[in-house]
Amino acid sequence: MTRTTREIAEAFYRAYTARDTAAMADFLADDVEWTISGPVDVLPFCGTHYGKAAVLDLVENGVPAVFRVFSFALDQMLVDGDRVATLDRLAARSRDGRVISYRLAHFLRFEHDRLVENLSLIDSFDAVEQVLGHPLAVHETPSLGTEEGKLIAL
Repeated sequence: MTRTTREIAEAFYRAYTARDTAAMADFLADDVEWTISGPVDVLPFCGTHYGKAAVLDLVENGVPAVFRVFSFALDQMLVDGDRVATLDRLAARSRDGRVISYRLAHFLRFEHDRLVENLSLIDSFDAVEQVLGHPLAVHETPSLGTEEGKLIAL
């Protein structure tokens, strides 16, 4: 039976939202590329991870080292050919017990019923403030040109 990209994506998301790495493994290409945008210094699970084993380790160990996800809600899914875009909300508990919640988007590409590429764009400013437990300092300073610019100090 041939499944559509939507059916495959929905089945993948069921495994992903449940953090069921055994089920996720069936949907990942051996050479999957998984990128999460964000500051690696504060959110060490961000960056690009190559290969099925690295992605499964990220879900099992990398993310839980920063916080424990207790809710991952898929709000919207758009499928176009072999590509899938989603808008999601993640809720987790930090190591000190605070609840962290932020929006993110996934841009996925499938080949031969396997996920070969994921780009996750998270609201990293919001996520970092929540992980750190305080607002980030934003300072206005003049830019090198004639207009004033803004710098963000982390």
